[in-house]
Amino acid sequence: MKKNFKFETEAIRTQTERTQFLEHSTPMYLTSSFIFEDAEDMRASFAEEKERNIYSRYSNPNSSEFIEKVCKMEGAEDGFAFASGMAAVFSTFAALLDSGDHIISSRSIFGSTHSLFTQFFPKWNVSTSYFKIDELDKLEQLLTPKTKIIYAETPTNPGVDVLDLEVLGNFAKKHNLIYIIDNCFASPYLQQPIKYGADLVIHSGTKLMDGQGRVLAGITVGSKALIDKVYRFSRITGPSLSPFNAWVLSKSLETLALRVDKHCDNALKLAEFLEGNPKVNWVKYPFLKSHPKYEVAKKQMKAGGCVVAFEVKGGVEAGQKFFNAIKMLSLSANLGDSRSIVTHPASTTHSKLSVEERLASGITDGMVRVSVGLEHIDDIIADIEQALG
Repeated sequence: MKKNFKFETEAIRTQTERTQFLEHSTPMYLTSSFIFEDAEDMRASFAEEKERNIYSRYSNPNSSEFIEKVCKMEGAEDGFAFASGMAAVFSTFAALLDSGDHIISSRSIFGSTHSLFTQFFPKWNVSTSYFKIDELDKLEQLLTPKTKIIYAETPTNPGVDVLDLEVLGNFAKKHNLIYIIDNCFASPYLQQPIKYGADLVIHSGTKLMDGQGRVLAGITVGSKALIDKVYRFSRITGPSLSPFNAWVLSKSLETLALRVDKHCDNALKLAEFLEGNPKVNWVKYPFLKSHPKYEVAKKQMKAGGCVVAFEVKGGVEAGQKFFNAIKMLSLSANLGDSRSIVTHPASTTHSKLSVEERLASGITDGMVRVSVGLEHIDDIIADIEQALG
């Protein structure tokens, strides 16, 4: 059978080996452990002389299928799946860092990742220096003899800014740094950072990969050598993905391309509507020509993603009125769902940051983040238009 299929075909046809029952769809392997044929089989398995399932904290057929699909989508050699996106972020960094090491990171990152870098890693003598999204030419100034990792999200959460993956990749290669990208906002369908030099790519599977707000998950994929370190750390510490959630996600990936195409189409139409609305100060969406990094987005992304950011005129009070007036869209902190969601980052996902920290990340008090879903675009626009009114 042909092995190099197109993206959509790989998402559907990558499956675990069929059992003796010749099932068409991969079954759920809801088991904590696996048995051995004899003493020698057990010894060889624990000695890693055999590649096989031992315990679902290490590996499971459902997790393996999910990992294999994402690896093919991202062009990665190997991966490991986690119970949540933040479990993937923490475990990846913890597996690779030593006491005294230094991280260079984009300032525009998810609030929990920022808290990890500033509140927890310093306890283990790991430091972080931030760069602004428009200061990629100043990265050299942040280097120290202990710098080990450069990290970024693109598009960013929640400001939907875009960083040039190629520029970051060239910098990482020049200085022999481990280059890690959070690709959650784009999904592997829209963007593959490994093409631009990324060593590891992290996803919150909770978002577009699931796409229907059902399960938590995370995954890190990339070079086999680095993933081996992540695997060995995670095998001991236990943040692995449950077989049930892995099964759900693997099935969800079968429709990823179809869903993301529709998300992007709806999001662009909403962004274009908001750009002409007199009650909005500004709008950000990667595939709007007014986006400051529009050309970069066009270079490295297939489409603009599902998230639109904008600022309501009138400050906090106007923003509160807007949220209270929403009727159909959900008020939730999730994104990448089939249902459209509106969030106020300053009071929710990034509320633990100081005002100065939020502004440094491009988060104003009046910013609204919309995760544009799969409803009819006329209904999405109508709800936002009446709320603005």
